[in-house]
Amino acid sequence: MNYLKEREAIVDYGKKLITEGLTTGTGGNISLYLREQGVMLISPSGIPYFDTKMEDIVVMDLDGKVVEGDRKPSSEYDLHAIFYRNRPDVNSVVHTHSEYATTFACLQQEIEPLHYIIGSIGEKVRCCDYCTFGSYELAEEAYNKIGKDKGILLGNHGVLTIGKTLSAAFEVAKDIEFIAKLNYRARCIGTPVLLNNEQLAEAVEKFGTYGQQ
Repeated sequence: MNYLKEREAIVDYGKKLITEGLTTGTGGNISLYLREQGVMLISPSGIPYFDTKMEDIVVMDLDGKVVEGDRKPSSEYDLHAIFYRNRPDVNSVVHTHSEYATTFACLQQEIEPLHYIIGSIGEKVRCCDYCTFGSYELAEEAYNKIGKDKGILLGNHGVLTIGKTLSAAFEVAKDIEFIAKLNYRARCIGTPVLLNNEQLAEAVEKFGTYGQQ
């Protein structure tokens, strides 16, 4: 069995999807792309995250062919592969069904910049149109709408985030759920006060150099 480190990471972060409240059941999926080897490792279809073992992780090429593994891959493999095929800066994709963010996705309503943490995602959290889950149309819709952002709401579905690493993509998924929760709760009290263009630009710029570089 190859790619032990990457398999272990996907198994571990799959459990974090549950413990961090970013999905329920078997919802969502996680992948990593190894550019030098030209292979994508992705979580299997329909196996609970706490039951998923390293050998359950599926190794594929970007054309959908299984290279290694006996399990059926996530039905959303096109949603991952389209980014690896077209974005050299993306090496991981995380898809979640987090409760508050998915609420806004079901409204097909973008989340505006009411908190500086939006800078880790983009200028706002956009929402793409609904397309059938597991379809190439969904992959195209998400890819075309995400632009320069690091995450997007999938209409009537959930959340997609991208990153150079799995940990980076996962943190964006957490940030989207956080800002969705703030938006929901602020609206329960009144009207959120949004960051102006100057404040937003500063937040986005600072997140570009945040943390250990």
